[in-house]
Amino acid sequence: MDITELLLHPVRLRVVHAFSGGRVLTTAQLCARMPEVPKVTMYRQVGLLVEADFLEVAEEQRVRGAVERHYRLRQDRPVVDAEAAAAMSLDDHRRGFVAAMAVLIAEFNAYLDRDGADPVADGVSYRQGTFWLSPSELSELSGELLTVLWPRLANRPTADRAPYLLSPILFPAEAGAEPDHPTETRA
Repeated sequence: MDITELLLHPVRLRVVHAFSGGRVLTTAQLCARMPEVPKVTMYRQVGLLVEADFLEVAEEQRVRGAVERHYRLRQDRPVVDAEAAAAMSLDDHRRGFVAAMAVLIAEFNAYLDRDGADPVADGVSYRQGTFWLSPSELSELSGELLTVLWPRLANRPTADRAPYLLSPILFPAEAGAEPDHPTETRA
């Protein structure tokens, strides 16, 4: 299974998110985090991620006669890079977007279902806006976002940090859209 196909599945994508920040988890802990996912499905998806070299066994220990495996994301795991994204069909992109939205909805519902969920206090945001950008401005914006976000990806869990899921979504709203009014020029 190629990396694109591997990550176009909502449960596998949620599992990958669960391991962010260097977390080490068992499949039982994943099941507890995602109770709506049947256990057999969770075990199957974790197995596929291990088989695809996305997860690795961090440690094993005997628990009541069975071997309990603790997993973590591989540091050298495969990624969907620009070349892989360019090779994806339009249907692959459609499936990827649907998987990402399914994960976002499931994770947001799990957040709201937690005791003490407080969207205002927790800084929850789901705003949308339209930006008019030239190709060079789009490239500049993407670079600026990466510059701001990249250092935060290295953060590890601590007592004063909570995990936040950020899902930037960017696509052209209309093909060939023209402004409703002439562009103003200011001196």
